[in-house]
Amino acid sequence: MSSILTAAMLRKISKGAPNAANMNSVLVALDRFGAATGLDQPHRLAHFLSQVMHESGSFKWDREIWGPTPAQKRYEGRKDLGNTKKGDGKKFAGHGPIQLTGRGNHREFTKWARTIDPNAPDFEANPELVNTDPWEGASAIWYWDAGNPTGKSLNAYADQNNAEMITKKVNGGLNGYADRLDYYDRAALVMLDYGPTEYERFQTNAQKTGDYKGNVDGDPGPQTRAALHARLVKLTAKPERAPEVKAAPVTTVEPVAVPVKELEKPAWQSPEVLIPAAAPVATGVGTFLSGAAPIVAITLIVVVAAFAAFLIIRRDRMKSAQAAKVETINAQGSL
Repeated sequence: MSSILTAAMLRKISKGAPNAANMNSVLVALDRFGAATGLDQPHRLAHFLSQVMHESGSFKWDREIWGPTPAQKRYEGRKDLGNTKKGDGKKFAGHGPIQLTGRGNHREFTKWARTIDPNAPDFEANPELVNTDPWEGASAIWYWDAGNPTGKSLNAYADQNNAEMITKKVNGGLNGYADRLDYYDRAALVMLDYGPTEYERFQTNAQKTGDYKGNVDGDPGPQTRAALHARLVKLTAKPERAPEVKAAPVTTVEPVAVPVKELEKPAWQSPEVLIPAAAPVATGVGTFLSGAAPIVAITLIVVVAAFAAFLIIRRDRMKSAQAAKVETINAQGSL
C-alpha cells in the first residue's frame, strides 16, 4: 500500500461510506503507478483525490449509469469521442472513477497502459475490463497524466496549487468547484494528520510555523489552502520535489496563463534533450559554411554529424534507463 495514503485515510476524506471495492481500485493503481506519474508527491495527490472523489461521489460510482438520458443518446456517432461504429455510444459509456468515455479514449488509455505494462488489456476491444484492478483506478491516473485536454500531466497545475485550472481541465468548466475545493481541504488535512474539518487547529499550528498568516477562524479560504499546500510540499524530501513547486494561494479569480513545462514526460520525449544543444550549432554552421573552404566545410559537417549521433545515443540510453525504472516500479508494486 502507498506509504502516504491508506484506506483508513480515504475513509476519513470521504463524505459518507465509500464503496470499498471502488476505493481499493484507486489505492491499488496509485501503489503501482503513482510514483511513475509523479503522484507520490503529497501536494499533487491532494489535488488528484479532490477531483476523483468529486467525480465518483466518494467512490460511490465507478461507471456511468445508463438511462439512456438525452445526453447519453447523443454519444452515438460522436466522432470527437471516436464513436464511429453503431452501438459505440452505449458500449463506450463512462468507465472508472473519472468516467472514461468514448471509443477513442478507451483506445488511448490502452496505449498509455501498455507503456507501463505491456500485458495491459485492450480496452477498446473490451471496455468492461477498465473496471478491473488495477485498471479502474489507473484510468483516472491516465486522464490526469495524459488523457486530459492538455495532453500533458496536470501535475504542473498542482505544483502551482491551481485548483481552478485543474477543475477546468477535468470538467471543461467549474461545475462542482466548491465541492472539489472541499475535497481538497479534506484530503490535505487528513494527509497532514488532522481531522477532515479541523481548520482551526491547523490554522493555529500553521501560524506557529509561519505557513499561515491569516485569522484563526476555522473558515477555509485562499490563505488556508496556500498554507495546506506549503505544508504538503514539506512532506516530500527535497531531492524528489519537482523544481517548479512553490506555494500559491487558491483563488476564484481567473488565473493568469502560465506556460506548462512538461514535468512528467520521459526525457527522451522532450525537445529539451536535443534542441538547446542543436539550435546554436545549426545557426553557427550555416553562417560558417557560407564562407568556408570546401575541405573545412566537409570536416565541419563530419563533426556535426558525430555530435548528432552522440545526442541520439544519449537519448536512447535515457530511454532505456527510464524503461528500467518503470519496470522496477511495476515489480515492486505488483500485487
